[in-house]
Amino acid sequence: MTTTATQDRPGPESRPGQGRTPGAALAVLPGVLRAALGWTDAHRTRFALPDDVLDPRTQVNGTLKPLGELAQLGSTIRRTTAPGTPEHDLAGDLVAYAWEQVHEGALLLELLRAEPFAAYPYEIYAAFAGYGLRHEGFEALARPLTATRAWAHTEQHANRQLGLVNSERRVGVVTHTDAGGVLSRTWLGGLSEPWMFEGPSGYALTHTVFHLTDWGRMPDRVPEKIDGYLRTWLPAWADGCLESGQWDLTGELLAVAASLPGPAPVELLDAVWPVLADVQHPTGCVPETGAPVQDPAPDPYPFIDCYHSTLVTAFAAALSLRSLHGNGGRGETGGDVPGRERRTA
Repeated sequence: MTTTATQDRPGPESRPGQGRTPGAALAVLPGVLRAALGWTDAHRTRFALPDDVLDPRTQVNGTLKPLGELAQLGSTIRRTTAPGTPEHDLAGDLVAYAWEQVHEGALLLELLRAEPFAAYPYEIYAAFAGYGLRHEGFEALARPLTATRAWAHTEQHANRQLGLVNSERRVGVVTHTDAGGVLSRTWLGGLSEPWMFEGPSGYALTHTVFHLTDWGRMPDRVPEKIDGYLRTWLPAWADGCLESGQWDLTGELLAVAASLPGPAPVELLDAVWPVLADVQHPTGCVPETGAPVQDPAPDPYPFIDCYHSTLVTAFAAALSLRSLHGNGGRGETGGDVPGRERRTA
């Protein structure tokens, strides 16, 4: 797999299946979740959209993408944590902040009007719609757009298309294609040779699971063959990520492990979570890659180099706690409006 510098990497005793301490994940997860959410809350203004966000020259990856990720992962954490807990309330506050930033959907409507051929305004909106936050004007325009031939035949990678299908499900419209057919064309759906795993295929794999399960909320959507394949190979892939200091991808693999139906993969979670907890800075942030710094400064990493991995760590921690507490296979449906699937010629 693609690697980075591995100074101060975890020793063999910390790797999946080796030197595992029973209950080690549960011992660190509550603190990891609280710290990651606390860092995110303290830096919420860094997710704020600039005044020129509608300017075509404004970079989406540095503005709307982080905000959309805050909405998506924050809403999942809110749904996964127990009502009345600080984590539950804080996740809800972060989603509300993101909704304010898009002017309660009005800004996304303007984006859709400007770029009716683009999927990203719809996907960001779907993160809010799946949480129950709706904008009537956006949906009135989106309905005819998503019924076009162009929408149904937009050329994109299979895991991205699966994400669009999940967005349609969340909004509650007829999906433009069948999710099963799209899944079969993904790297994961093809049960690819596990030794071909590397960075890009790893992220494609994790997002295939996120889109398939609606970001971990519906584990029972994972087919039996894929469940078995992931349970077999996730430990080896996580081992490679730990060795190469790929902390962001490690977090995504942990989220995948916690999104599987049935019993939690306890040995994997117990082996990997203490390592990621050690990588987490005292402020709560987690670097994307490389050797963690020992700098006690409030911001040891640039925001762009740690916001995603910190959000992913919080997301994976919330899912892992749910899985280890024994309700990982039941899924959650509150507030979700399931879409209806159709096949297209």
